Amino acid sequence: MVKRVCQIIKVSKLKPGAVAEYKEIHAAVWPGVLLALERAHIIDYSIHHYPPLQLLIATFKYNGDDYEGDMAKVAQDPETQRWWKVTDIMQESFEEGAEGSGKEVPWWTVRAWKKSSGLREDIEV
Repeated sequence: MVKRVCQIIKVSKLKPGAVAEYKEIHAAVWPGVLLALERAHIIDYSIHHYPPLQLLIATFKYNGDDYEGDMAKVAQDPETQRWWKVTDIMQESFEEGAEGSGKEVPWWTVRAWKKSSGLREDIEV
């Protein structure tokens, strides 16, 4: 079953010019990061910036059968960890106690949906 996932993060503590830098680095995502996402059954990944509220809203589809396990694999990928060191410093998490992507407390606020009889319903991720 394919899950559609939405992640939200606040970006109000960006250093001067960080919005442009964030968009620039994401315009050329490192190949190793893309491979880690592909191995984790993540497809159709996109990030949108909503300037009025300084939000980043990411959406993707997950088509695997072990979401937690696959997300753990992404978090353990060395290239992805290097990527997060570059991009996390441009962001502020909504999650109390979050210290960065791939850590014990999730960096992104996450919601997932599945289609059920033509309607979408929230599911735990």
